[in-house]
Amino acid sequence: MSQFHQVFFEEAAEHLGEMESLLLALDIQQPDDEALNAIFRAAHSIKGGAGTFGFNDLTEVTHILENLLDRIRKHELKLSSEMVDVFLQAGDVLKNLLAAHQGQGEADDAASQLICDRLTALSGGADEAQETAGGGLPEGEQRLRLTLKLDAVLAAGLDLDSLQERLAGFGKLGSMSEQDEGDGGKTREWVFTTAASCQDLSEMLGFLLPEFAFTVEDFNAGLQDDADGGFGFFPPLEGAAVSSNDVLEEDEGFGLFAPLPSAPVEALVQEESDGFGLFTPLSEAEQQAEASIVPVAAVAAPAKVPAEKPAAAKAAAAGAVAQESTSIRVGVEKVDQIINLVGELVITQAMLAQIAGQFDPVLHERLYNGVALLERNTRELQEAAMSIRMMPISFVFSRFPRVVRDVAAKLGKKVDLVTIGENTEMDKGLIEKLADPLTHLVRNSLDHGIETSEARLAKGKPERGTLTLKAFHQGGNIMIQVSDDGGGLSRERILAKARSNGMTVSDSMTDQEVWSLIFEAGFSTAEVVTDVSGRGVGMDVVRRNIQGMGGRIDIESARDQGTTMSIRLPLTLAILDGMSVSVGPEVFVIPLTFIVESLQPRMEDINTVAGRGELIHVRGEYLPLVCLHRVFNIEDHVASYDRGLVIILEADGGKLALFVDDLLGQQQVVIKSLESNYRKVAGISGATIMGDGRVALIIDVEALFKLSQQQPAAA
Repeated sequence: MSQFHQVFFEEAAEHLGEMESLLLALDIQQPDDEALNAIFRAAHSIKGGAGTFGFNDLTEVTHILENLLDRIRKHELKLSSEMVDVFLQAGDVLKNLLAAHQGQGEADDAASQLICDRLTALSGGADEAQETAGGGLPEGEQRLRLTLKLDAVLAAGLDLDSLQERLAGFGKLGSMSEQDEGDGGKTREWVFTTAASCQDLSEMLGFLLPEFAFTVEDFNAGLQDDADGGFGFFPPLEGAAVSSNDVLEEDEGFGLFAPLPSAPVEALVQEESDGFGLFTPLSEAEQQAEASIVPVAAVAAPAKVPAEKPAAAKAAAAGAVAQESTSIRVGVEKVDQIINLVGELVITQAMLAQIAGQFDPVLHERLYNGVALLERNTRELQEAAMSIRMMPISFVFSRFPRVVRDVAAKLGKKVDLVTIGENTEMDKGLIEKLADPLTHLVRNSLDHGIETSEARLAKGKPERGTLTLKAFHQGGNIMIQVSDDGGGLSRERILAKARSNGMTVSDSMTDQEVWSLIFEAGFSTAEVVTDVSGRGVGMDVVRRNIQGMGGRIDIESARDQGTTMSIRLPLTLAILDGMSVSVGPEVFVIPLTFIVESLQPRMEDINTVAGRGELIHVRGEYLPLVCLHRVFNIEDHVASYDRGLVIILEADGGKLALFVDDLLGQQQVVIKSLESNYRKVAGISGATIMGDGRVALIIDVEALFKLSQQQPAAA
């Protein structure tokens, strides 16, 4: 049963996400009927699934929500902004209940009861009033007759108490009759008042019982058959009882045909039946021949029709199945296993290519062609496997219309959200880790960036601010930008706050260096601490999380024009584009994301500063010089700077020159966790296996910047 529960949880989460996005896009004054129907269907689907699995707390909330949505879509109630707010809050409560049923925390019963009360209040108690005053049923509800006929086997295996609890989630049970059969079977009958349809209940019961064991029908169906001579189609006759002969005499055409003329009926019938005015009468011989043929056709023709209908039905069903089977649900662990195996295949292919390189290509042409074909197919397989984990970034962007709406309302600001590039794809693992940093950046832009409507109008800006989320590919990376058209960052306020915090700063710092100060722990320029921001926590965590994903964050800001936060991330966490370098016998891989350029230094460009380290002069700029052999204590290395190479790296808004022995080339490598296979090593983010079987360590550039401050001076 657990696998069915998991499918329900996933589908319910999708329905809630769809409900939220549709609610946020609704025009309160002129709501789209199709959108209202889609919201209703989502709530209805959640209620049906919850009732099937016995999640009565979910069923209770969605039942009231569904009834209210049904009245709105039928235009019996007018949609209001208050209703949208309550519907969104109901979605939050349902998410909490779903999480509780999945073992992720405890259900908030008080919140569930509160939202039920608010939904009931919005309906104005009209249902209850109608039921009390009219003595009938609330609008949208009906009375059904539910009958269970269980044989001995079914009666022994079915928990009737549990079934009654599930049914109670759909409506009110009453007038139950019980009968125990002599052979161990049982018969149960309920009168059921519910807003659910017969089909909904049949689908729920069909999940638990075979079709022959239950019937669901309209409660008045049996009464209608006995008491209604019009079978539910015609109103009853008025006045005295009328015999069938009276009716026939009164209207022999049944209200459809004109009366026959006064001529003898037999003559008319004979005359009409000869050819109905279309054909000449048959001769006596032809009539005899026809008499012998017609019965055969009359018998054969009906037999042919039923044979064709099942074939057509099967073809239609096959087409429907083919259309529905365009996607399947697969566990993430299975996808990860495929990707790991493909990674091992890439390593094996690199080994074969390196071995083949030792042979003469002229004498072993077929070997070279085979290795080249293997490399191409391996790369295509790798890309196909990685694409399975790719998801559109809309999975993250879709949560922000709600965030912007709630935070802007709390701050008293008017803000429009614009999303661009929602279909840009990135690794599922990155999407899950990206949600929290993006949420904090969005909240910061709303609080610190975009001004109030009064301040914007005073500056000649539109009353409503604009927050833009944009995603696009750039090279082998994905770029995500959070932009606002607010007041921009204040250089003076940031420097003043840094000095008050005891930080060493100067007015000669570049804008990028000043902007990077907001990522320091405990740094905040907010004048008032609110529940949105101002406590100085968050931005340092944002940078740490993004760096943990192998990415970086940059800031661009202009006074009264706005601020743009740009996040650069790799497409996936499993494969890395890097530059292989050698230091003595060791091989290291540097992520291409951080590399600006490489060059061969001259001895006259190297300077020592107060015996604490070295600087290199590169086109008018002095950069700290870090020797990789000193960081990792490698003894066998190039002794002179002019015989090695320097790689310029950029991170944290600063630059650094890294000295290595040689560049081996650019390549894609499969990342292996060093911490899970060995232990955590300072300055190393992971490892990979090279084509010759050697293990190469992947440099953690961010950590290298910190280690460079601790390295000893040159000997």
